[in-house]
Formats: sequence, structure tokens, C-alpha cells
Amino acid sequence: MNQARVKAMTLAAMCFALFMSNTDDTSLNVALPSIQASLGSHVSGLQWIINANTLPAVSLALPSGALGDNFGRKRVFLTALVIYTFASILCGFAPSLGILISGRFIQGIGAAALVPTSLSILGDTFPDPKEKAKAIGIWSAVSGIALIAGPALGGVFVDIWGWQSIFFFNVPVGAIAFVLTCRVVRESKKLTQQHLDVPGLLFSIIFLASLTYAIIESNNLVWHSPLIVLLLTIVGFSLIAFLVVESRSSHPMLPLELFKNQTFAVVNFVSVLVFFTFLSLLFIFSLFLQQVQGYSATVAGLCFVPLNAAFVIASLASGWLAARFGWRYVIAAGLTMGSVVTLSFIRANADTEYATVMWNLVLSGFGSGLAVSPLAAAAMSSAPPAKGGIASAILNASNLLGGLLGIAFIGTILAQRLTSDLARSLSAWGLPANIQEKLVADALRGKANIPNGLASNISEVALHQAISNAFVSGLHTALLVASAALLVGAFLVLAFVQPTFNQATKNSHLSTVSKREGGKFWKRVYKR
Repeated sequence: MNQARVKAMTLAAMCFALFMSNTDDTSLNVALPSIQASLGSHVSGLQWIINANTLPAVSLALPSGALGDNFGRKRVFLTALVIYTFASILCGFAPSLGILISGRFIQGIGAAALVPTSLSILGDTFPDPKEKAKAIGIWSAVSGIALIAGPALGGVFVDIWGWQSIFFFNVPVGAIAFVLTCRVVRESKKLTQQHLDVPGLLFSIIFLASLTYAIIESNNLVWHSPLIVLLLTIVGFSLIAFLVVESRSSHPMLPLELFKNQTFAVVNFVSVLVFFTFLSLLFIFSLFLQQVQGYSATVAGLCFVPLNAAFVIASLASGWLAARFGWRYVIAAGLTMGSVVTLSFIRANADTEYATVMWNLVLSGFGSGLAVSPLAAAAMSSAPPAKGGIASAILNASNLLGGLLGIAFIGTILAQRLTSDLARSLSAWGLPANIQEKLVADALRGKANIPNGLASNISEVALHQAISNAFVSGLHTALLVASAALLVGAFLVLAFVQPTFNQATKNSHLSTVSKREGGKFWKRVYKR
């Protein structure tokens, strides 16, 4: 087989794996109402369906690169591919919420290694810089296509074959990627024995799992309940332990010295806020379009195409804009735009026409997308060249962490506000407490059943309207939080991020010098 064919098939294999992973993530949001109806899931269950995948992906995002260097990138990639495909089969056949969440967790373990190892394999396969740039460009384009196509494909699959089909779709795609990889990809030759930061990894998992569990469980429990207090205590201790381990380790999973650079630290925090907002909007509007406005999964999936397309287009255009105006102003403009548009959603109600919702989604997606590429450029330019790989992994982990926290916080806000508003409406009708509790529980599971013994003057239409109004109230509160997150991000960028590449690189160099000279040189230059 000639070299050009080997390169083309290797690129195809990496793209198939990336498309499988990204399409699964974006299509699942559209399937949530169907899963909720099928498995009788509470809103917190839907949060866990999303976050069970993200949790291991965040935790393993940093050490996954070291695994490829230690054991071979092809071997790790194939192992991750098998894990992800097997977990997809488990999810497709899941008879209960618990098994589905378990399958999603296993998917996350596989997903954590797919992206970094596939990118490393492309780097090995295309050593020429020009060829490498083209290959990575195609690979990145596939990610954008998956983001746009995922909701539409997911909606069609759900309506025709059921929610299980979005997981079964991964099987043939994963099999194709596996066969191509086995046939044409060469194992990396120069393996390096990098130490794995096992204590840091364990403490990071404990921290993220406890934090996520505490936020989601607050749907059902008050914050001062014994379980929540215990979880938050574990969160605090595990975070402190993680920081201590990382500061003293000779091979830390998260090199804390990178965060001494102001631009790098702020950019990663703002990336958390961007994905906090973007992914939580996908989550809550999937429920809004189907459960409140009554759209089918197919139509709801198509409704998200403009949002995701605007996000991708803005990401592509932002590089040119950042080169012309400086990334500080492009990022701040995108975040401010996203914040204002997200805030304008509070005018929406259960009967708002899709055209209004669509334009707001498009503008919100465009604002978020405008910030993503310049944030990545700022992060990479502010890190020392020798730390480029770990800086990229940290930024990826920040994006995943933003999605994890967004689904947890926004879903919890939505559920709590829906519960309180609906309970208030039901109390005004004078319904007994036991019937109120049942109706609220049903609403949180996406149902609106008229129970026996309900007064004849309370119609099913009135009950549906009360549930819709309560959902919209929760939606408005969630949108206020999301809008504020983007606005905070814009302020931080304007206040602390260097506006141009040269300044960020210069400051990165100066921070290194300041470490050698006790910080005096840095302070002197900074004052100028």
C-alpha cells in the first residue's frame, strides 16, 4: 500500500472516531425527553446521563496523553475505541436508568483518550508541517460537521428507531475506525516512559464526582442536609489534597506553575464559563422545545442546527477578527453579545414562536463561537512552548469542566424553580399535599397525568399550562445565571488578558525570568 493511501486511510480512521464521539454527545440532548419518558427519569437523572460521560472525560483528559506515550498511541487509541463502542452497545440495551448512566460513564473513559491520541497519531503520520496542517484542518472540520449534524441526526433516529438508535449508530462507525486503524496505522516508535500522577488523578476524580453529586442531589435535598454537607466537605478536602499533591509532585498531572501566568489562568477560567453556558443552553432548550412547545425529536433536532452552525461559523471567523483587532476585544465582544442575547431569552414564554427562539439561539451561538478560538490561541500563546501539549490538554479539560458544571448547575436551578412555582400554583387550587407531591414528581419526569380524585374544575389543559409556566419560570432563572456567567467572562478578559500575541508571549517569557530572579524583574516591567 503506497504512502499516500496509508495517510488518507489513517486520516479517515481518526475522523470516523471523532465523528462518532462528537455526534453522540450532540445528538443525546435531543433524545433526553424520549429517554425520560421511557425510563421514568427525574431531571436529575437526565443531568447524570450527560455528566456521567463528562466526569471521567474531564478527569482523564490530562493523563491520557501520557498513556499514549507510555504504551503506544495506536494501542491506546484502539483500546479507547473498543471501550467506547462496547459502552455504546450497553447504553443501547440499557433497561434502566442506572445501567444507562453506567454505560455513559464507561463511554467517558474511552472518549477521554480518543481525541488526544487521534491527534497524536495524525502528528506521527503527517510529519511534514504543511501536510499536518491540512490533515488537522480536515480533522477539525469533521468536529464542526458533527456539532451541526448531531442534533438533526439524533432527532431523526429517535423518532424512527427510538432513543437507543443513537447509541447503536456508534457500533458500525466504531468498527470502521477500528478496522482502518488496525490495517494502516503504525505504532509510535519512540515511546517515552512518562510517570502517571495516580494520586492527583484519584483526588481529581473524588473532587469532581463529589461536587457534581452535591449539585445534582440538591434537586431533592436542601443544601444543609447531612448528605450535601458531607459531599461538600469531601469536595473541600479533595481539592486541597489535589493542590498539595500537584504542588509537590515531580510529575504533576496539572502543572500549577502554568497558572502563574495571568492570561493563561484567566483564559482557562473563561473557557469554563463559555462551555458552562453553551452546553447548558442545549440541555434546557431540548426539554423546552419538546416538553413545553410540543415539537417532535426530529423538529427539535433541526431547531438546533442554526445554533450549532452559527457557533462553528463564528469559530472559523474569529481567527481573522482576532488577528485584525486583537483577541482581547474579539473575546470580550463575543461574550458580551452572548450575554445580552441570552438575557433576552427571558422574554420567551410557552407560546413564543420558533422564529424568535431561533434568532436568539443563532446570535447566542455566534457570540459563544466568536470567543472559543481566540481563547484557545491566547491560552497556547501564553504557555511556554515546551508546555504546549499539557497546556492544550488543560484547555480541553476546562471546556469539559464547563459543560459538566453547566449541566449540573443549570439543570438544578431549572428543577428547583419548576418545583417551587408548580407547588405554588397547585396550593392555590387547594389540592391536598399528597396530590401536589405526585403532580410535581410527574412534572419533573416530563409527565402531566391527571390523578384520581382531582377536582372536576381542574382540567388537563389547566394542569399542562401550570407545568409549562413553571418550566418557563425555571428557564428564565437559569438564563439569568448563564447570562451573568458570560458577562463575568467578558469583564475578566478585558481586565486581565493581554490583547495581542506578542504581549502574551512576552509576558510568558517574563514570568519565567521572574521565577529565576524572585519576581523583581517582572514587577518592574509590569509597572511600565
